[in-house]
Amino acid sequence: MIGLHAGPVSEIAVLGAHCDDIAIGMGGTLLTLARANPGLRVHALVLSGAGTEREAEERAALQAFCPGAAVRLTLHDVPDGRAPAHWDRIKNALADFHRSCDPQVVFCTQRRDAHQDHRLLAELVPTEFRDQLTLGYEILKWETDTPTPTVYQPLDTLIAEEKVRLLHKHYPSQIARDWFDEMSFLGLSRLRGVQCRAPHAEAFVLEKAVLDFAALAGRE
Repeated sequence: MIGLHAGPVSEIAVLGAHCDDIAIGMGGTLLTLARANPGLRVHALVLSGAGTEREAEERAALQAFCPGAAVRLTLHDVPDGRAPAHWDRIKNALADFHRSCDPQVVFCTQRRDAHQDHRLLAELVPTEFRDQLTLGYEILKWETDTPTPTVYQPLDTLIAEEKVRLLHKHYPSQIARDWFDEMSFLGLSRLRGVQCRAPHAEAFVLEKAVLDFAALAGRE
């Protein structure tokens, strides 16, 4: 397996349908990116949770998962489970969000997610962000919709364990869920680690990428 190295990253966009989607799907990647790129700018958009107790959870969590980064979070109050009924509103929110940032990489949910809110977001993001690398993260849950990923971010065991600790610290409203536990999160990240020969990993579905072998050869 050939490793492709992104190099320095100064600005990213992360999008979720609900508070905790981003941290569950790519918390370890956020920790890795923030520590490897001091001063990283993180633009976050979450479709639901504004004005509820979950807003405070999300703001604190993203700060913790992005140490040393400049985090700007925009939350909306689209009703949970009703995103398709708010298509126009979400489309406009994405357009406004895109105008406010110029990320090198965009992270969002993936198209084959069984949750309708996640799926709609994944379908709309590439219609706004056409010139960025877009990676779809996976969200562990009850549905049997675990994707076949194509891109991996290796994590060492300490980062994987830190992700779990931060999830439990910053999302107390979710702890009662039967899948929200250490074994679930570490089990998935260990599986993804096996698939890329690392202790742990987070995995992504690649929307589209251009690979220029001539340019790579010219830099050697």
